[in-house]
Amino acid sequence: MGNIHTTGPNEALIVSGGCCGSTKKRTIVGGWAWAWWLVTDVQRLSLNVMTLNPMCENVETSQGVPLTVTGVAQCKIMKMMNVYYFHHQADELLGTASEQFLGKSVKEIKQTILQTLEGHLRAILGTLTVEEVYKDRDQFAALVREVAAPDVGRMGIEILSFTIKDVYDDVQYLASLGKAQTAVVKRDADAGVAEANRDAGIREAECEKSAMDVKYSTDTKIEDNTRMYKLQKANFDQEINTAKAESQLAYELQAAKIRQRIRNEEIQIEVVERRKQIEIESQEVQRKDRELTGTVKLPAEAEAFRLQTLAQAKQCQTIESARAEAERIRKIGSAEAHAIELVGKAEAERMRMKAHVYKQYGDAAIMNIVLESLPKIAAEVAAPLAKTDEIVLIGGNDNITNDVTRLVAQLPPSINALTGVDLSKVLSKIPGAKA
Repeated sequence: MGNIHTTGPNEALIVSGGCCGSTKKRTIVGGWAWAWWLVTDVQRLSLNVMTLNPMCENVETSQGVPLTVTGVAQCKIMKMMNVYYFHHQADELLGTASEQFLGKSVKEIKQTILQTLEGHLRAILGTLTVEEVYKDRDQFAALVREVAAPDVGRMGIEILSFTIKDVYDDVQYLASLGKAQTAVVKRDADAGVAEANRDAGIREAECEKSAMDVKYSTDTKIEDNTRMYKLQKANFDQEINTAKAESQLAYELQAAKIRQRIRNEEIQIEVVERRKQIEIESQEVQRKDRELTGTVKLPAEAEAFRLQTLAQAKQCQTIESARAEAERIRKIGSAEAHAIELVGKAEAERMRMKAHVYKQYGDAAIMNIVLESLPKIAAEVAAPLAKTDEIVLIGGNDNITNDVTRLVAQLPPSINALTGVDLSKVLSKIPGAKA
């Protein structure tokens, strides 16, 4: 008894062993195979593309500069397809690959190919300069692929592609190289930009000059055509305006005539209306006159007569009242004058009799009057001093005496001014008194 084993186009089926001690080995891709139990061995080999990332760290170039290079390689097992009955038969290359890698995992196959590629990468890197590696990566990758292809081919492996992924170093050699190259490129670029700007400016000026020449020529033609158009249009407008003016004047003249006739008719109508209005106003005036006579004039005349009568009565009343008041005042004044006259006569008689008495008494009577007046004079003099709380006299006893003496000396003139009596003369007539 046995089993049927199938495989896809991306996988190889390796069938070995068989009945009667057979040593024949078959390789089937994308087909099927019959395997006997216990006597037939069936193994599978992947035909998928394998992606490898070879990397060489700090490998010295021919100049002794350590570089680190990383790459990407795409590899697969080689095969050739021939039709044989109902399945595909692989050639000896596929058989070689099966001898090398059968029973190994894909990881182990990748590791074997990777070591081979890294070895060739190191060897080739040591024969090149940094500039050759850095500037022409495609040539470097092609060289690696060309050198490594025979070795991996003998293992049944085909290198589909190989590219350099990155190149760098830890001593800043590439950075320095890049700076110098960048400076050169930048210098050349600036010079190229300046030259391009110069050429562009020259070309732009030439184009602008040509454009301005065309523009000025075009503007001149446009102005000429515009002038001709305006002149022609002005002539047309003049003719049109003349015709319009004539038509307008004729229309206005006819309209004026019609308005004149209408105005004459309106004036006639206004005259008739005015006459009627005058007749109506005349009648209205007569009616108003009669109405005013009945409602205003006659009542006003009656009211005026009434007021005139009342005014005359009021006037008579006022005159009589004034006469009575004047007579009353005259009588009161006469009585007061008579009373004043009598009082004056009595006062005069009293003064005459007092003078007569004073004359009889002589100087003694005058002295008596003066002495009676002295308390009143002293009271008037001392009245301001009554409001004084304290009097302070500054000076010695001699000054006080002088002040008192001066005060007494001023007393006779004061009495003479108040009473008309010379106190010094009166005192001089008293026996034993000295002025």
